[in-house]
Amino acid sequence: MSDLTTRPPRPIHRNIHISQIVAYRLPPAGIVSILHRVSGATMFLLLPFVLYLFDKSLTSEISFQSFKAFTANWFVKLVILALTWAFTYHFVSGLRHLAMDMHLGVEKQKGKQTAIAVLVVSSVVWLALALKIVGAF
Repeated sequence: MSDLTTRPPRPIHRNIHISQIVAYRLPPAGIVSILHRVSGATMFLLLPFVLYLFDKSLTSEISFQSFKAFTANWFVKLVILALTWAFTYHFVSGLRHLAMDMHLGVEKQKGKQTAIAVLVVSSVVWLALALKIVGAF
């Protein structure tokens, strides 16, 4: 009975409060996971816009000319850039998830490395596509 009183108290782990969210550092794998969900939701929500653009581009030659004029608008280009980011990020992150489903890179350090690789590779690919969309080359 005496050893029960001499033990140190057990630490209390509580959920973080809403005010502590800004100070909480999410690991790279957590950032990749959240952005994967955000990119999937973005693609889903922009699906009607994509179908509209697809319809405009294939209906006739005249509608294709109106499609080109429509996509020259800065706001439409911004939406297309968002969609391009969502697709490239979701694709690269999806490849990471497929590799993890095959039990490749599931260790903590490998998970961190592949998460950083997803962020870098998707950013580079998106930047190249964004430069093409805005007409840099």
